[in-house]
Amino acid sequence: MARVKTGVVTRRRHKRILKMARGYRGSRHRLFRPANEAVLHSLWYAYQHRKKRKGDFRRLWIIRINAAARSEGMSYSSLIHGLKKAGVELNRKMLAELAVRDADRFRQLVGVAKAQL
Repeated sequence: MARVKTGVVTRRRHKRILKMARGYRGSRHRLFRPANEAVLHSLWYAYQHRKKRKGDFRRLWIIRINAAARSEGMSYSSLIHGLKKAGVELNRKMLAELAVRDADRFRQLVGVAKAQL
């Protein structure tokens, strides 16, 4: 069987990883092995945190809705319960936007929720 030389392929792979490791400190941007470890970790963290970001935003929306609801004399949980009973199908993202940008409409929704409870 003939010998296969992989110099070109390996160099391309190394250059790709080192290009991704630009800006890293110390040997992590110079040497392949530490760079490869750092890049693999960073790609895994990026994947994890793309998932985590969705929960972070939901938490933020709930905090904003709760603050606006309490200024209207109602708790977050009772607001959501009242809106569900009233058949209002607004997600938390839209409720938070209304709470921040359009206080009058949010006040109307709080009135609808209060009427159902």
